[in-house]
Amino acid sequence: MERSNLCVKVIEVYAKRLYTPTKIPGVKYTVNQYVGCEHACLYCYSKFVCRWKRYGEWGTWVEAKVNAPQLAKKYVKGRVSMSTVSDPYQPVEKKLRLTQRVLEAMDKRIELSVLTKSDLVARDIELFKKFERIEVGLTVNGFVDQVKKVFESNSPSHSQRIAALKALVDERVRTYAFISPAIPELVDVESLLMELRGLVEMVYVEVLNLRLSGSKFRAALRQLAPKSYDILTKHHQSYVKELIDGLKRSSIPHAKVVVHHPRFAVLDVC
Repeated sequence: MERSNLCVKVIEVYAKRLYTPTKIPGVKYTVNQYVGCEHACLYCYSKFVCRWKRYGEWGTWVEAKVNAPQLAKKYVKGRVSMSTVSDPYQPVEKKLRLTQRVLEAMDKRIELSVLTKSDLVARDIELFKKFERIEVGLTVNGFVDQVKKVFESNSPSHSQRIAALKALVDERVRTYAFISPAIPELVDVESLLMELRGLVEMVYVEVLNLRLSGSKFRAALRQLAPKSYDILTKHHQSYVKELIDGLKRSSIPHAKVVVHHPRFAVLDVC
């Protein structure tokens, strides 16, 4: 069944399962009560699902698993990551409350990791506090002005995300930050680390994956920031080394760098 949510098409489906086994390092299952994302970030790696989800251009549709709360009741062992091909707190969540209902239904013994770009996450703080083992992360990159408009115009602002982290910390919910995509010249990682001081226990810094970001993003990056594009294509390893050195100088107690070239790896820094 399809129904309209402003300019975004919402497709209601019934799923066979919610907990999907994954090979992501350190994660046993992924949970995606939504597929697709209204944030429509130009660089989003999850665009690959459009190969078989033929609802239209990425960002114009969202698939909602309406029976997800029922499926969420199953207990699973191992770390569970929410979400990987969507954002659990994208705008449609305000109306459907699917994420909220999944959290309510979940066994609170589940080891859960939540990642979002939205300050709507603060709505569910009381639910997070019921879990025995949980961490809640915000993706941050500090994009503003033209860069924000071109790369992720539909997502909440940087200040809104920082405010959400503060709200979570104030309620003693364990937090982390996912600095992504790390792009030389455009994302000031060291400044972000200073701003995150005292707000998170862990920081992941993900270097932009040019291949997965897609041709439209690569063209936009070359036009908007040719020097950034040049560094990523010709001086990738030097840029990663600079990131690692910056993380070592920071006061963040735990930090990792996520790289996709020449192969996928999560590098422990401190």
